[in-house]
Amino acid sequence: MLEKKYFVEQAKEERLDVYLKEELKNFSRAQIQKAIKEGKITVNHQVVKPSYRLRPGDLVEVRIEETTEQTALRPEEVHFRVIFEDSQIIVVDKPSGVAVHPGAGLKHGTLVHGLLMKYPEISHVGSPLRPGIVHRLDKDTSGVLVVARTNQAYLSLREQFEDRSISKTYLALALGRFKEKKGTIDLPIGRHLHQRERISVRTRKPRVAITHYEVIEQFKETALLALKPVTGRTHQLRVHLSATGHPIAGDPKYGGLGEKGRKRWPRLFLHAWKLALTHPLSGERLEFESPLPEELSQVLERERLLK
Repeated sequence: MLEKKYFVEQAKEERLDVYLKEELKNFSRAQIQKAIKEGKITVNHQVVKPSYRLRPGDLVEVRIEETTEQTALRPEEVHFRVIFEDSQIIVVDKPSGVAVHPGAGLKHGTLVHGLLMKYPEISHVGSPLRPGIVHRLDKDTSGVLVVARTNQAYLSLREQFEDRSISKTYLALALGRFKEKKGTIDLPIGRHLHQRERISVRTRKPRVAITHYEVIEQFKETALLALKPVTGRTHQLRVHLSATGHPIAGDPKYGGLGEKGRKRWPRLFLHAWKLALTHPLSGERLEFESPLPEELSQVLERERLLK
């Protein structure tokens, strides 16, 4: 049984079924609509229609039976490097091309499947559909990611992400030349007005999104950046840089392919470089780092030759 509660924010005014499709990614919209009609999903303790327009302050409560397909995650061999592990946490170096957890149309080959093979005890930590997962990286983004090994660690890490005490730094290759060495991008983002699979600054329901950046190295046509997101919105870094005219190299969704496309940038040049957190049990401040993958290092060498 999946039981969830959501308090609707100002920026979340939309149809109930549309809102929940974003929150309950392993359920189809038809399944959600059926559950609403059956009274398994309520708003302010009342049965409503799937078309009900949510308002700020609404309480949405969900009690849905999950199918075997939705709850049964079978361990699989999935390649990833372990940076650190102890009784409470696992810190991994996620490769590009590997999704963090199952979702719509993706049932196998995720990081979660590989984690369950190596650490079967995490099957009871957090959500049964995303065991141990407290944050995520886009499928094509590589780098450091922390996983909870116990429920105590899960709650602690979730709290640290919510109060923004966890520090994350990314490396990205952005198109164009930067006038300022350092800066902050403060642009609210949300679902695109017409293309729901994309995030955009052009949205009816903007949410606060803030990114700090620093130019590490400026090349002829691109720049290597260190990015520090203050907030953790979906596709935030990719959308922010695209919106400022500097899309991330190799990003087909947000304008980062340029004229030479895949021949110049074989993958999205976005890498989760550093992660700092407070250990859930000892209280010690820990820092982890993932070196730039070889294929991205080679891209940098080619960019340096263009100076």
